[in-house]
Amino acid sequence: QVQLVESGGGLVQAGGSLRLSCAASGSIFSINVMAWYRQAPGKQRELVALIGRSGYRNYAGSVKGRFTISGIDKNTVNLQMNSLKPEDTAVYYCNARGLDGVRREYDSWGQGTQVTVSS
Repeated sequence: QVQLVESGGGLVQAGGSLRLSCAASGSIFSINVMAWYRQAPGKQRELVALIGRSGYRNYAGSVKGRFTISGIDKNTVNLQMNSLKPEDTAVYYCNARGLDGVRREYDSWGQGTQVTVSS
């Protein structure tokens, strides 16, 4: 079983910055992809940013140029969020996919961390 623990959420004014971190632990053979998703009240969960083992990165259009995803090599992933906007307010979830200690595929989620951006 692979566990993900997020940290770094909070309340910030528009234009400010926050840094989210996520650490994976447990029976891990490999992590192929780590990603951040978010879900605002009344909306579906959406992909914010993704990083692959090869270093490939992908961002949602709404955050491109403002958010930066990094990590994965040490079973951690960070999301640096700059120039935050009220519409970035959501619960942010960490996600990891790969193979566990017995070579089974896993798709694990963190418990979520609240990000609130005030106008």
